[in-house]
Formats: sequence, structure tokens, C-alpha cells
Amino acid sequence: MTKDYAVGIDIGGTNTKFGIVDRKGNILEQGRMRTDTHENAEDFISELYVNLSKLIDSHGGSEKFKGIGVGAPNGNYYTGTIEYAPNLKWKGIIPMAELIEKKFELPTKLTNDANAAAMGEMMYGVAKGLKHFITITLGTGVGSGIVIDGKIVVGHDGFAGELGHIIVKPGGRLHKGTGMRGSLESYASATGVRETAIEFLTNEPDTASLLRNYSIDDLTSETVYNCAIQGDVIANKIFEFTGEVLGEALANFVMFSSPEAIVLFGGLTKAGDLILKPTVRAMEANLLPIFQNKVKVIFSDLKEADAAILGASALVWESEH
Repeated sequence: MTKDYAVGIDIGGTNTKFGIVDRKGNILEQGRMRTDTHENAEDFISELYVNLSKLIDSHGGSEKFKGIGVGAPNGNYYTGTIEYAPNLKWKGIIPMAELIEKKFELPTKLTNDANAAAMGEMMYGVAKGLKHFITITLGTGVGSGIVIDGKIVVGHDGFAGELGHIIVKPGGRLHKGTGMRGSLESYASATGVRETAIEFLTNEPDTASLLRNYSIDDLTSETVYNCAIQGDVIANKIFEFTGEVLGEALANFVMFSSPEAIVLFGGLTKAGDLILKPTVRAMEANLLPIFQNKVKVIFSDLKEADAAILGASALVWESEH
């Protein structure tokens, strides 16, 4: 019997999304459940099994499936383990791929969530056909996947490509999750945009701004965007600043791996040109002439929920490509 389908699972800090994917990259059915309500991984997998086995059965049962692919924070491609993920309740090293494989009796592969997104782009998205590119996820944090010669870079231990944690401003803003100062994630994530908003509003008490109508709790990257499109001076400055920091970092990445494209992905990309223009301007300004005007910076065209599921499922078809 032909194995027509794969399962893609995206484990996030709050929610887990899963779907049935065919060989062409169509998500035939999908679902979601909470991640953070489970005190241990075993309980999580039991609930996942209840939800997902219904979908598997409705597509002909497990004999029609080639396997399961999982994208997870701090997921190690080599060992199939989730290791010390700061935004998951389960501490230490969790043999996630092994636990899922046992429960579902299907071959299971696991990788880091950002690498899964890069894989989804390479097989089904704007990076289809590209052999050298970098994906940067601008969400609550900053994730990245690096592809060189058509292969995802995982390093000797499975954890290569943590570009969100590189230091862009030595001694700069404190990153609460890691205790590091001045990392890219503390500036170019949705959380970073919020921090910048608080800083700018405090530092310019006399400048009128629509952002002052919001309480500190209601300040988000989305409120900054809504104010920016209404022409708010401070809101626009926040995006200029964020794009500048991101662009300077991208210039370093370009000089390191000379990609054909950088694919931006995640919630912050909804700001469109407000984030893209200052980013590209700062990137080009900080590149050596041999690298200038060669690298496209593009937004992903995959729906956010879909990219994670597709990327995870792509692990299953990997050996065929």
C-alpha cells in the first residue's frame, strides 16, 4: 500500500498545531490543542494521541502514513530530544520523538521549530528551488533556519543557527529568558518592539503620541503598527529603529553565508514596508560592496500556522528529495 501522507506537528509554548499533509504539500486536515496545560510530556502525548489518531483514521489509518515530523523549541535533529526549552513547562531533556514513535507506532523525526519553518519554505514556499537562504522568524522571539547548499545547517550538536541570540548591542537590553544583554531577539521580536515603545515614550515625554492612549499592558507590536499607519511619529520611529537593528544583523548574516535570499516570517512581518524598508536600507548600508544588492529580502507567502505544520511534515519526505 502506498504511503501517501505524513503528519506534521508544531509544538509551541502555548499551543500545539498538527495536520495531515500529502506529498504535494497540501494540508488536508488540521487541529490544535494547548501545550501549556500539561505538567509532563507523557500527558501531553496522550492528549495528542486522542486528537490526532482521529485524523489519521479518517485518512485510511496508519498504514497510509510514511511517518510523523515534529518541530519543537530546542528540538535536536540528531537525537529527537527537546533539550532545556525555556518556554515549555517540561524541564530538562525530553525524548519526544521516541515517545511519539512508541505511542503512534510510526517513524518520527524531530527538529528545531525554526529549522522546520525553513524546511517548509524550501519545499513549499518562496524559497522553493533556492539552495542558499536564511529564514528569520519575527514572532514573540526571533528564530532562524540557515540553508547552505540545499541543506539545513544543524551543527555538530543539532543546535546551530540561533541567530536570534547573537549580540547586536553589547551591554544592551536585558533578555529576561536568557539573562544575556543586547541580543537580536530583545530588539527585533514582537516583545522587543513593545520594549522599544516603552523606552521611546519614556525618553520623549514631550512628544505627542497616540501610543500614550494605551496602558503599558495594552502596548503590543500590533498597537504600535496601528498607530504607525495613522502617521504617529513615535510609532514610526519604533519601526525605523527595529528595522535598523535587524538590518545590521542581516548584513552580518549575509557576509557569513552569502544567501540568495532572506525570508522573513512571523507576526511582525504584518507591518509590511514599515519593517521591510528600514531593514533593507540598514542591511545594504552595512554590507561590503561585493555583497550589496545581491540578496533579496522577502516575506514568506505561507500562512503562519501552515508553515510550521508543512515544515515538520517535510522531515518525513526529506529522504525522497
